[in-house]
Amino acid sequence: MPSTRLLRTALLLTLLLCCAPLRAAPPSILQWPVELLVPGGLLHGSLMLPETAQPAPVVLIIAGSGPTDRDGNNPAGGNNDSLRRLALGLAERGIASLRYDKRGVAASRAVAPREEQLSVEAYVADAVAWGQLLKADPRFSQLILLGHSEGALIATLAAADSGADALVSLAGIAHPLGTVLREQLQGRLPPTLAAETETILRELEQGHTVAEVSPKLRVLLRPSVQPYLITLLRQRPAEAFAQVPIPALIVQGTRDFQVDAQEALLLQQAKPEAQLLLVEGMNHVLRVVPADAPPLASYNDPQLPLAAELLDGLARFILPAP
Repeated sequence: MPSTRLLRTALLLTLLLCCAPLRAAPPSILQWPVELLVPGGLLHGSLMLPETAQPAPVVLIIAGSGPTDRDGNNPAGGNNDSLRRLALGLAERGIASLRYDKRGVAASRAVAPREEQLSVEAYVADAVAWGQLLKADPRFSQLILLGHSEGALIATLAAADSGADALVSLAGIAHPLGTVLREQLQGRLPPTLAAETETILRELEQGHTVAEVSPKLRVLLRPSVQPYLITLLRQRPAEAFAQVPIPALIVQGTRDFQVDAQEALLLQQAKPEAQLLLVEGMNHVLRVVPADAPPLASYNDPQLPLAAELLDGLARFILPAP
């Protein structure tokens, strides 16, 4: 194994020298494909830079659960470009960003080709490595970790070791995942499946896998994903958030049917000095939608603009006051 110093040097050169820039609209913004060497292989990402003569703040954007890629797209749950549009909106406001495919996902799939290889700890270590590289890059004035949904927990856990100057929890949960899952599934399963789900969750919370899972529950609790769920179920998001010793912003949409606004309030209760931004009408994919809109209608429409209040609120938090 290479020494830590040599590995960090190689990673920094990779980030700085990887590829020629690709144009991203508008012309004043550049996007660079980047790679990061981690245990297991290469992670792939995109660095978006506003053209500026001064060092810019940079946001490390960490995607949510499952096979969600760097752009916020998920083959099982929608093509909406939420995170790519987030990066573009930040760049238009003078803020750089790096977003990446997590290990096992999209271009980074080879780093963890088997689902059983995933863990919260590995995701956190990857975020820390990206963050340390950005922190050492003279093009950037400060490092902000921004995690969306499950990525909010990863960002929280990675904040201290990455050297982050600030943290943004976007649609993150405060309760342990087991509590959230039970609330989401309450009344939605027939009694036999509800009982089986509770049995499996209890086993996973004790660190034990379950080999036999009913076909209708395999999408959530299949044996191959259970090792990852064990590492996730033991996390305490609100407690971890309370311990982060840097400025923090909690952002939550009021029409997010996946994460209730109460989660944001509980995060602020855990860390009262954190700022809170509730975006009226915003859903889980960062779009403002009517109250009567079908829940998933915006999940497959990448042309819908992001909530302007989200982007403006992030800029207020990140950029120094004039």
